[in-house]
Amino acid sequence: MDGKNLAVDAVALAVYAVVANPAVTGIALHEWLGLGLFVVFVVHAALHADWVADALRTAFSRPTLARTGNLVLDALSLVAFMACTVSGIMVSGDVLRAFGWYAEGYYFWDPLHAVSAKVLLALLFVHVVVHAKWIAAWFRKGKAGRLGGREEA
Repeated sequence: MDGKNLAVDAVALAVYAVVANPAVTGIALHEWLGLGLFVVFVVHAALHADWVADALRTAFSRPTLARTGNLVLDALSLVAFMACTVSGIMVSGDVLRAFGWYAEGYYFWDPLHAVSAKVLLALLFVHVVVHAKWIAAWFRKGKAGRLGGREEA
């Protein structure tokens, strides 16, 4: 993990923390920030594309519990994120109206949005916990690099 990846991941998590609570932002801003979060997610996925390709390539030839578990967690997160994004667009009052569109099926999309958002929140929590050791190692390495490998007095 490098600083650019960690920065994008931190921004994605911070934006999600704000977007996930429409009581803080209001519904209109929640909808527009949700679309912005989709862009941040695409950047996140592009930065980690090499890992995904390697994980998929080695999933069967050299499977490990950690790699397979991360791959499954990421796949479930992707499904939950896409369900949340699509259902959020389908129940949108401001985004769809801005484009002059209307979607049928509110009573299907609204519960799907609520459930997928909660599932996504839980999966992201697990994702951060699973990667906490890597994040801590990056900060330790970063501190050691800034100090020339010495501890501060």
